Amino acid sequence: MPGVKLFACQLNGRGGATARDGAGLLAMAETGLHEGDDDVRLMLALRAGDESAFDGLFARWSGPLLRYLERMVRDTASAEELVQETFLRLYRARERYEPEARFSTWLYTIATRLALNELRRPRHQNPHRSTDQEDDEGNVLVLAADTPRADDVVHARRVGDDVEQALARLPERQRIALWLSAVEGLSYAEIAASLETTEKSVKALVHRARCALAESIGGDER
Repeated sequence: MPGVKLFACQLNGRGGATARDGAGLLAMAETGLHEGDDDVRLMLALRAGDESAFDGLFARWSGPLLRYLERMVRDTASAEELVQETFLRLYRARERYEPEARFSTWLYTIATRLALNELRRPRHQNPHRSTDQEDDEGNVLVLAADTPRADDVVHARRVGDDVEQALARLPERQRIALWLSAVEGLSYAEIAASLETTEKSVKALVHRARCALAESIGGDER
């Protein structure tokens, strides 16, 4: 992810605005209300003028965001650009940030809206399956022994590949809802905020996605 890392360095190299008088004290007070959430603490520190807090947020979230966006737009280069744009928007919004929801909800809302906009571009109307066969965090590999048998590895790779293909075939909103729920652990209310819809609609999206995924994988195995 060299391009994304370079972006973080370049952004910090610009230098942030000087913190307003009292901003640091306000951030400290608000942090006390959210002391269990390191992400909120870092975002409040960034809002108060601590540029190093951006590095902390980037280190914690750039990887998960890239993994999420790769599955949504099905193109690594586009996903990397969207990660950069997400963090750029985060940085620009730092002075307006209010910890009204979980930081992850706010961040994934930004990323999801960017992904949906990207998917409306003509080049994404017929997405191609990724040819990356490395064991990244998205593969489903459950190995019971330190030295697994070759056929077990082949089977695990095939299952992971089947899931990837089935996920790619889902309608975009179903894919987003399922991933945010099953992988990122967001609640239906948080996903509803990201997709600008209702919890009832999110439940329906996730249910249809699970059914379609199960049917697709089951059909491939028959």
